[in-house]
Amino acid sequence: MIRGFAASREVVINGIRLSPKKSQDIINHSPDGFNWGYHGSGPAQLALALLLEFRDEVFARKYYQNFKFDVISKLPLNENFELDESIVINYEHK
Repeated sequence: MIRGFAASREVVINGIRLSPKKSQDIINHSPDGFNWGYHGSGPAQLALALLLEFRDEVFARKYYQNFKFDVISKLPLNENFELDESIVINYEHK
């Protein structure tokens, strides 16, 4: 289970904190880290980070902006969220 905490903008996967560093090393959209619920730089960073965790880098680079629009931007703004890993693992842009 993927959980996001609005107060800290921290994201955890099965209890382990997701660091933005790996995704920032590829494309640094958001030096401040992750966010969700809109179409900005923090959601782009989260989309890239999640795809890098569950998919290969080529797929992540190609589709993270689509994933941001299709999934991350639809999470509740300024609220905690839960997202099943299968949504990331099985993501296909249509």
